[in-house]
Amino acid sequence: QMQLVESGGRTVQAGGSLRLSCVASGPIFEAYAMGWVRQAPGKEREFVAGINWSGEDKKYADSVKGRFTISRDNAKNTMYLQMNSLKPEDTAVYYCAGRANVLLGDTPEWFANWGQGTQVTVSS
Repeated sequence: QMQLVESGGRTVQAGGSLRLSCVASGPIFEAYAMGWVRQAPGKEREFVAGINWSGEDKKYADSVKGRFTISRDNAKNTMYLQMNSLKPEDTAVYYCAGRANVLLGDTPEWFANWGQGTQVTVSS
């Protein structure tokens, strides 16, 4: 079973930047498609970004396109989310998620393994 640990969340002012990290342990990281899912208070979970095993295929929610960039370093078993031009509506708990699959899904329900989440708060 893959274990996922997120870090990097904090409070930042609108317009600022953050980089989230997710370190994986357990099964072969390269076998997993990975992604970021967020949940704001009182709202449903929302797919943010996903990346396939090789890093060649990436998907983004429309709300973050052009502002967020997902990447991974398979040698370090780590995935990243670079978040720029942050807005108050980006405030949420951000979860790292994965699934052993050569394809890449773009819904929260597609992912099978989850981290504990890291809080991102964007102040106006």
